[in-house]
Amino acid sequence: MADGITVERRDATAVVWLDRPDRGNAFTTAMQIELHRQLADLDADDGVRAIVVTGRGRHFSTGADMEPGGANFAFDEERHRQSRAELGARPRPWRMRTPIIGALNGSAVGIGLTFPIQWDIRIFNESAKYGFVFTRRGLIPEQNSLWLLPKLIGIGRAMELLLTGRLFSGADAAAYGLAIEALPGDEVLPRALAIAEEIVANTSAAAVGVTKQFAYELLCETDREGAFYREWEAFRWFGRQPDSAEGVASFLERRPPNFTMPKYVSLPQSDRGWSSDE
Repeated sequence: MADGITVERRDATAVVWLDRPDRGNAFTTAMQIELHRQLADLDADDGVRAIVVTGRGRHFSTGADMEPGGANFAFDEERHRQSRAELGARPRPWRMRTPIIGALNGSAVGIGLTFPIQWDIRIFNESAKYGFVFTRRGLIPEQNSLWLLPKLIGIGRAMELLLTGRLFSGADAAAYGLAIEALPGDEVLPRALAIAEEIVANTSAAAVGVTKQFAYELLCETDREGAFYREWEAFRWFGRQPDSAEGVASFLERRPPNFTMPKYVSLPQSDRGWSSDE
């Protein structure tokens, strides 16, 4: 374990544990940095096809550690400059090509919730409590949540949760669309691992990686026609690649696929000016 983060490999699935159960998995600055370092390292590893993040103990994360030496909640200028440099260097989960599944086994508030909403799939504990509690602490929501949450659950519900800072249940989260499912606490991690295995066993790493990349990039695209052509050209390119041939062959032969293309496959430049590096 390093700085409250433990990583466990289960074949092609990596499980990342928030591992400070005695502190409710509350985030220190070092823990935030280590979490993102581990996510980046796992994303760069072609042997890792899916990442599951969960919490050790009763809670997923009780937010920022407000004890001395915890999250460094000193908003002085020196700390601000340091935080800005750390934030600029932090890898963005939405730019990673490996699916990240949040298995929120217990309650999560504050940064313990704004981190998971950056990930791709979320499963909540149906009876645990969650909340964007910032306004109740004299702060505004962070970690890109003001941009993202309305897109996930709609502006009306997002504003109600963000402005009141109230707690809600995992069952509520699923009803709002924040989670894909809400389950009893002991079923959350197994369900997340089952989804990870579905990805590992049945999909192309290259196709999944580019699908994730395009989905987030096109979320911000205002040119619908341009988005249409970008997606279409990538689709046509994939149709000429080995994984497409293998996908068809494995289907016709009724056997598991053996895909070989890497997550970070490079898409060619097109005559409409897009590429995977834009």
